[in-house]
Amino acid sequence: MTILIKGAQIFSGGERLTDRSDIFISGDKISAIGSFSAKIADKVIDAQGCYVSPGFIDVNTDSDHYLSVFSDPLQEDFLRQGVTTIIGGQCGSSLAPLIYGRLDSLRKWTDTTKINVNWHEVAELLAFLEKHPLGVNFATLVGHSTIRRDIVGEEARNLTAKEVDVFTHVLAKAMRQGGAGLSTGLSYVHSAATSPLELEELAKIVKKQEGVYTTHLRDRAGGVAEPIDEAITLHRNTGVKTIISHFIPVLGEEDLYRSGLEKLRNLDPASEMYFDLSPFPIRILPIYYFLPDWAKQGGLSEMYENLTDDWLRSKVQKEITDIDPEKIIISRADKNDVLVGRSIRDCMELYGVDDYKEALIKVMIATELRAAVFYESINQDLLMEALTHPRCLIASNAASLSKTSEIMLKPERARRTFPKFLSLVEEKRIMPIEVAIERITKKPASLFQIEKRGEIKEGFFADVTGFRNGEILFTIVNGHLAFENHSFDLTPHGKILRHRSHYQ
Repeated sequence: MTILIKGAQIFSGGERLTDRSDIFISGDKISAIGSFSAKIADKVIDAQGCYVSPGFIDVNTDSDHYLSVFSDPLQEDFLRQGVTTIIGGQCGSSLAPLIYGRLDSLRKWTDTTKINVNWHEVAELLAFLEKHPLGVNFATLVGHSTIRRDIVGEEARNLTAKEVDVFTHVLAKAMRQGGAGLSTGLSYVHSAATSPLELEELAKIVKKQEGVYTTHLRDRAGGVAEPIDEAITLHRNTGVKTIISHFIPVLGEEDLYRSGLEKLRNLDPASEMYFDLSPFPIRILPIYYFLPDWAKQGGLSEMYENLTDDWLRSKVQKEITDIDPEKIIISRADKNDVLVGRSIRDCMELYGVDDYKEALIKVMIATELRAAVFYESINQDLLMEALTHPRCLIASNAASLSKTSEIMLKPERARRTFPKFLSLVEEKRIMPIEVAIERITKKPASLFQIEKRGEIKEGFFADVTGFRNGEILFTIVNGHLAFENHSFDLTPHGKILRHRSHYQ
């Protein structure tokens, strides 16, 4: 297969090539860049009037969490926004390694009984995915909660020295098999009690193998200041490459958030510490997020028991934080499809109650806490400011859900994170377009050591996207035209990307 892109205004490596050029693609590689009036190709793309860049790399995605890497292998939602590579295994939960073959850490996102697990180790998972290819390239982090829950179950306690040894052995092996690093979900109940010392021991393993550490910060009643200090301290103590996952300006915590941005800005310029953001002001949360801390202890079954006990349910209802019931929309409700798309205000009418906290608890009980919500609780002005921060990376924090048997709402960021970001860059001029493209191509490729991707160079893999006015015109994955004019190549052409430690 050969592709000739004619008259491209190329952006690559933080630079705009001064002259319009042609790009000749042969097989899965960029063969030549120049002026080729006489070349013949199987497919010719007229790129006059549009920008051409490397395919975008989404550093925080959820297609593995929702199991759509199996149900929706084409991953259309990413292709339609110019994404050619996704990083999974985020927020402490990954598809592997599984000591006991269970996907318990994914239950907050989906019904894990939908798939039969026939792997345990990272190597087995990646080999399985190579036999069932995706429409985009896929790399995975190793989930902290995934391993920890297999070691201690639902207990919220420090690990023993022997358990730490087991954990470090499992993590090191998972990275040697191709895992890109370690992710934590410290705001989730199963990891909230994790000690900083445990995290540092694990981060040292990631640093030694030159991987990436991503962290969903802890929740604190006082806001984000203490958790971000913890993340910065870990980064300084270990030197591990760090990304704070979806570091967002929550309403009511603006001063603390600005303080966090300033602390990140004041790091040594050589420090490889970043945060990721989507340009949309909506959070997606498991419904148990709104429970008071004491009621989140244990697994879903224990939380559910708290709600079905009359006395404890009354205590929970009194202690739920004040919320705006119109700004919480149910996006997924296990076996209760009638609730999907309703606000908590709507549920008050549905259940015939006057107290929105009572309606929220009724939804929790009806879904046995297997529900998710959209929560509009982000300061939009501060979000726009954060997008321009020099340590900000762009991520959808979403899954491609083009085909699913489950009724759920799809967030706009799942379809338009990168087009929206590019629109802000082109129309609002929030930063030079060269800088913007580097942040979604070369920079993440360098961080995750994804070789021969993230730039348009001869000999690099042909992951290429063309766009104009925030609209994606075409997406090429490994030399195949995967998306053009709202149409898809129905054959997936993505590759499994293993961390370089796998080959050493």
